[in-house]
Amino acid sequence: MTPTTSTASTTRLTVAQALVRFLAAQYTERDGTRQRLIAATWGIFGHGNVAGLGQALVEYADDMPYHQGRNEQAMVHAAVGYARQSGRLSTHAVTTSIGPGATNLVTGAALATINHLPVLLLPGDIFATRPADPVLQQLEVPYAGDVSVNDCLRPVSKYFDRVTRPEALIPAALQAMRVLTDPVETGAVTLALPQDVQAEAYDWPEEFFAERTWAVRRPGPDPNELAEAVTAIRAARRPLIVAGGGVHHSRAEEALAELAATTRIPVASTQAGKGSLRFDHPQDVGAVGHTGTATADELARTADLVIGVGTRYTDFTTASGTLFTGDGVRFLNVNIAPYDGHKLAGQPLIADARSGLAELTVALRMHEHRAAAGYVTEYTEDKERWEYRVDAAFEAEDPDLRPTQPQVLGLLDELVTEDDILINAAGSLPGDLHKLWRARSRDQYHVEYGYSCMGYEIPAAIGVRLAAPDRPVWALVGDGTYLMMPTEIVTAVQEGIAIKVVILQNHGYASIGGLSESVGGERYGTAYRYRSEEGDRTYTGAPLPVDLAANAASLGMRVLRAKTVRDLRAALAEARAADTPTCVYVETETADTVSGAPPAQAWWDVPVAETATRSSAVKAREEYDRHVSTRRRHL
Repeated sequence: MTPTTSTASTTRLTVAQALVRFLAAQYTERDGTRQRLIAATWGIFGHGNVAGLGQALVEYADDMPYHQGRNEQAMVHAAVGYARQSGRLSTHAVTTSIGPGATNLVTGAALATINHLPVLLLPGDIFATRPADPVLQQLEVPYAGDVSVNDCLRPVSKYFDRVTRPEALIPAALQAMRVLTDPVETGAVTLALPQDVQAEAYDWPEEFFAERTWAVRRPGPDPNELAEAVTAIRAARRPLIVAGGGVHHSRAEEALAELAATTRIPVASTQAGKGSLRFDHPQDVGAVGHTGTATADELARTADLVIGVGTRYTDFTTASGTLFTGDGVRFLNVNIAPYDGHKLAGQPLIADARSGLAELTVALRMHEHRAAAGYVTEYTEDKERWEYRVDAAFEAEDPDLRPTQPQVLGLLDELVTEDDILINAAGSLPGDLHKLWRARSRDQYHVEYGYSCMGYEIPAAIGVRLAAPDRPVWALVGDGTYLMMPTEIVTAVQEGIAIKVVILQNHGYASIGGLSESVGGERYGTAYRYRSEEGDRTYTGAPLPVDLAANAASLGMRVLRAKTVRDLRAALAEARAADTPTCVYVETETADTVSGAPPAQAWWDVPVAETATRSSAVKAREEYDRHVSTRRRHL
């Protein structure tokens, strides 16, 4: 952190005015590139922030761009989308009023923190001076007078402070910037701002407003850890690299590609790490885990050394502890976070992903280390076989039929270039995308699966498009996700942000419906249908007469309806060429009648009723017990 100027003079401003001026002067720097840390502020105003931050944003409109949101959670998603597309070097701030506006931030904050993506939250808070008690929207806690609803944000924030005096803003703001720019600790940062303090004036030292540049570190590996890592890799017969989101955060894609090409070690990817290698790189073996490819998952089962790069090893990656089961398998974890570097009793290589991979490549090249030729032939042939399965899932033999969900992805696969960015978060699409999508660039695949938050896609697409204004940005949503949060379509229309939204109508929670069936829940309560006429209270009647295309059009979006594969191919091409927000609506065929995506290649632990009278649950429990027996704890 380097302030560029210093002076003893002061300026009298409100706390909110001072904060906006301070934020406008914060920058990040990595690899010689410098950019604004807080590029813009999103806001919805109420009595808790309109006279404070609202007024300050008007006062300094030339210094701090402002975006008008419709939903507080969605504003955080937009900011997170922007931050991810910006490589975590730039983000947005989000301001809300007190009460429900502030608590609406919690879901977005959890998503940001779980995914290690920076966002600054500035919720209004109740009066610090307590002129009346209680005030509107005050949560009364008999045992603690200093608790407000904003305390809900504490467990989902990487840093939290309540600024109850003007002078307290200075250390709080500096700490907030420190955390936002820390590659290990970054996530949601919350500065709760009592509405009276926001409007209070104070004599601020001018140096508080000096430009500051926060250097984003690239720590290299410890020499001893590096030497041990090289020894472990050279001793492995069946090594497998698992690329996680840290590869993208570090911009380590080229370093990973060089290591893979040098050593011929295969590379599988998590949801967050997909795209770390192009799909056609010889060492890319696709997705790993519950939503993985047969190629990657079989390599994972037989690996004797798993080299995790920037991964948290979530249960989807490890198949709930049932995937990495090879004899004597060990883990080598290249990670900037010591917490993640030690997971699965792994041998840590604590370093920035790009720095760590680069030094590993140099050391292994010195030893002329390469994977065995037979191993390379094995995974290369397996990868070719998987690609045939992808082609089969994408292929639509009759262009006049409704497409399946994989066929929708196949039509997009025909259309896109490396410039396109696909955004998704929840439902059955993440599984299909992870297994099937052929990522053409490091940032084309944008699936939020740390929190898998329904409603993320449309606002995130707005944030991504703001960060990449010249690239086609697609938000892929099912009908369930669309109904959660379509409101920011209005923002896209208002600002002329030309996102492309693809709505796949399958009449309910298709992903959870399938999961429900597999765990004995019989798809209960997962379909968007009328109740049964048989009187059994199930939702198995006719589909609801909901017209999501008309809804999107009513919010101002241009809508293209597609009934068949032929229609969809034309609609997607038209949407890609559009320079205004455009929606493609298609009702998909179910996999019950037309071939869908390949099934899961590895297990995922969703506990099943231990006792039940219905046969579906009894059978599901038997299957569950079988899988649980294969779980392995790595010590």
